[in-house]
Parts: sequence; structure tokens; C-alpha cells
Amino acid sequence: MDFIPGIGATAGGLDAQRTRLEVIAQNLANIHTTKTADGGPYQRQIVNFVEALDATGNPSVKVDSVTRDPQPGAARFDPSHPHADENGQVQMPNVSLSHEMVDMLSASRAYEANLSAAKTSRSLAQKALEIGR
Repeated sequence: MDFIPGIGATAGGLDAQRTRLEVIAQNLANIHTTKTADGGPYQRQIVNFVEALDATGNPSVKVDSVTRDPQPGAARFDPSHPHADENGQVQMPNVSLSHEMVDMLSASRAYEANLSAAKTSRSLAQKALEIGR
């Protein structure tokens, strides 16, 4: 029996947004990484969500995958950079500070909304128990 209805859905949402925030932090940490183990500049990561059913059969959300953004980064002229090509161009990561900050605010607000829903569900369950006294 699901004593606190909707808690599975909010738990899924909290977990999904936490993963999204971690990926955004990774993107921001690599905003100037011009050479990775693969040899090229860092590619921005994107979190993909999918609808799922929680343990009680209620709809929830989960992380389906984390993929690379295929958009190329900008080239910058810097002949003194160690990763510059023969023309002095350095291929930069495709990470935009403003885009990541907007994503971070959105993920943070979604996390807060899920947390608020979980707290409300718990409070309602407590009130229901008090009625039975």
C-alpha cells in the first residue's frame, strides 16, 4: 500500500533533477577544456528524461541517457595556445555559460518544486494519521 501517494513520482523527479544539476556542473567545469582523452574539445552533455512507472505503478520520470550535444564549439584565434592548429585556431568547447546558467536555474526550480510536493505529501499523510486518533 502506498501510504504517501505521489512520493514515488517526486522521488523520481528529485533524482532526475539532481542528475541534471550534476551534468550542468560538469559542463561548467569543462567550459575551457580544449583537449579531452578523445583528442578534441569537451562536448556539452545533455540529460534526456523518459516517463517511467514507479514501484506502485504511478507515472514518474527517470534519466534515460546523458548524450553529447553535437553542435560544434567556436574556433578562436590564439596561435600561442598549445592546442592551436597550423592556422592559430583553437577549437573551443560548445559550452555556453549563459545557457548552462539558465539550465541550472530551471533544474534548481524543478528540484525545489519536487521537494515541496514531497513535503506536502508527507504533511498530508501526517494529518490523515491525526484524524484517526
